[in-house]
Amino acid sequence: MVRIKYRYLLCEVCVSERSGLQMLAERPIYDALRAALGKAHGAHGAALLSVGSSVTYVNAYTGVVLLRFRKAHYRLLWSALPFVTSIWSRGQKVPCFFNCVHIGGTIRTCQKFLVRYSRQQLCRMLPHCKTEAEKQEVRRAVLSCSLNKFREEEEDNDFGEDGEETEA
Repeated sequence: MVRIKYRYLLCEVCVSERSGLQMLAERPIYDALRAALGKAHGAHGAALLSVGSSVTYVNAYTGVVLLRFRKAHYRLLWSALPFVTSIWSRGQKVPCFFNCVHIGGTIRTCQKFLVRYSRQQLCRMLPHCKTEAEKQEVRRAVLSCSLNKFREEEEDNDFGEDGEETEA
């Protein structure tokens, strides 16, 4: 029996107005990807999307989207992301584009990357804060998404049952 391998693309949906993010949902994103694949690669690309691909996660507040594709075809589908220029949702057209920030083999690696990426983004926001209250809020957010939990889990996974370090 052969296991089907997938690749997960962690993308940001970039919109001009933040209110447009509230309209994001899985089905409209999937439809926009299918249309973009039709433009870029014709019927072959649209057929590849329909087999084993899905929109796994959508965060309408941050604009983060996790897309799942089969490993054999993810590069072809990844190349069609720049052709997504808008998403039709709830009868409205939301102009946007996708910014792919990470490609991972598992959802867990994408989650770990997302924590690090969010922390970096918050640290970049700190110099642009105008008031002391904004700075304190950003500092609190940076501290809340620290990687201590992940570091402890990784250290526990690196050591075997007898305390000896295992080879990765």
